[in-house]
Amino acid sequence: MENNFKRLNNITGWAVFVIALIVYTLTLEPTVSFWDCGEFISGAHKLEVVHPPGAPFFLLLGNVFITLFSFGNDARAAWSVNFMSGLSTALAVLFLFWTITNLAKRIIFKDGEITMPKILVVLFAGIVGSLASTF
Repeated sequence: MENNFKRLNNITGWAVFVIALIVYTLTLEPTVSFWDCGEFISGAHKLEVVHPPGAPFFLLLGNVFITLFSFGNDARAAWSVNFMSGLSTALAVLFLFWTITNLAKRIIFKDGEITMPKILVVLFAGIVGSLASTF
């Protein structure tokens, strides 16, 4: 039953990731929006220093996504960085799902007995928590 839980946990986690990625991709801002987004996008495009100095990894990764997904079109630079942000957040939702199921597993499976209703409760807790964070 433990292998069954691990397999269902992985499948459900990746399904939650796909749902989050689809939602974030469909609601993606194709251009620059207000506040710091434009500064981060232009900083990633030109590899410049932006005002919060703790974001060099974000800028380097943003430049990689601009190189991969803008296809030489500078107008798609904003879309590329916004897509990177959506992908990163969808990955965070995936890890949140696995964190919730890990904690719920420790609580629910405390007596050592692993049954299908208990597995479903743990997975449902992860689904609700991670999708609540998604939306």
